[in-house]
Amino acid sequence: MRTNRPRAAFPGVAIAAAFLAWTPLPGNAQDRTAEEIEKYRRALAEGNPAELWEVRGEALWVAKRGPNNVSLEKCDLGLGAGVVKGAYAELPRYFADTDKVQDAESRLVSCMVTLQGFKEEDAKKNPFSAPGRHSDLEALTSYVASESKGMKMNAPIRHAKEIEAFELGEYLFYRRAGPHDFACSTCHADTGKRIRLQELPQLTNPKEAQQVFTTWPAYRVSQGSVRTMQHRLYDCYWQMRHPQLDYASDTATALMVFLAKYANGGEVNAPALKR
Repeated sequence: MRTNRPRAAFPGVAIAAAFLAWTPLPGNAQDRTAEEIEKYRRALAEGNPAELWEVRGEALWVAKRGPNNVSLEKCDLGLGAGVVKGAYAELPRYFADTDKVQDAESRLVSCMVTLQGFKEEDAKKNPFSAPGRHSDLEALTSYVASESKGMKMNAPIRHAKEIEAFELGEYLFYRRAGPHDFACSTCHADTGKRIRLQELPQLTNPKEAQQVFTTWPAYRVSQGSVRTMQHRLYDCYWQMRHPQLDYASDTATALMVFLAKYANGGEVNAPALKR
C-alpha cells in the first residue's frame, strides 16, 4: 500500500526543524507560548467533529458488507467476539487466530478479511482519508476507541510474541536511519524539545506518554479529518525521510507496543481533538 504525499520544497526543512526542536526558548517566552497553546486547545475542545466519525464507525460495525455480506459484530478485538467496550484500552495484544500481535487497525483489517470476505489489499486500500474520500478504517477505529473512553490503558506485554514485539519496537524507536540520520528518539526521548511552537513529548516518560498515546485517534483541525495512530507513525516516518511505513505492518505494531508500555495506566481520551 502506497500513499502519495507531497514532499517538502527544500531538503533543509527537516534539518532546520530538528535544530529548532533542540533550541529552547527563554523561560518566560516558553511559558507564555505553552499557556497560549493550552488556551487554544481548550477553545477547540468545546466541540469535537470526531463524533461524526464515531457515529459512522458504529454504523459500519453493524453493516453487512463485503463478499460475505456480514457485519463485524462477531469480530474479536481481544475481549471476546463482538465485545467492543474496553477493547481499545487493551490493544495492541497477541491474537492466537492470526498468531500475531495486532493493534486496533490491523485487527479490524483481519476481521474484514476473515468475517466479511474482503481481500487484505482491498481492506487496506484507503486507510487514510483525503479530500473527497472517506476512510472506513478511520471511522471504525474512532468508534472502537470511543468505547474505551475514560478507561485505563492496559496493553499486555506477557505473551512471548508481545515481548518480542516490544523489543523490536524499542530497537526501532532508537534506530537512526535515513538521509538525516533521524530516529524516533531524536525528537521523543527527552523532555522540553519542540519544533517551532509544537511541543515534542518524551514518549519514554510515562507521564508524558500517558497524555499523548491515549489521545489517538484524534480529529486534526488542520487536516479536517480524524487521524489514527497508524497515520501518526506513518507521518513521523515520512518527516524523518525513512522508507515508507506500510499500513498495519508488523513494524508499525511493534512501535505501538513499545509506546503503549509507557502509556499504560493513562486514561483513554480518544478520539481527541488536535490542532
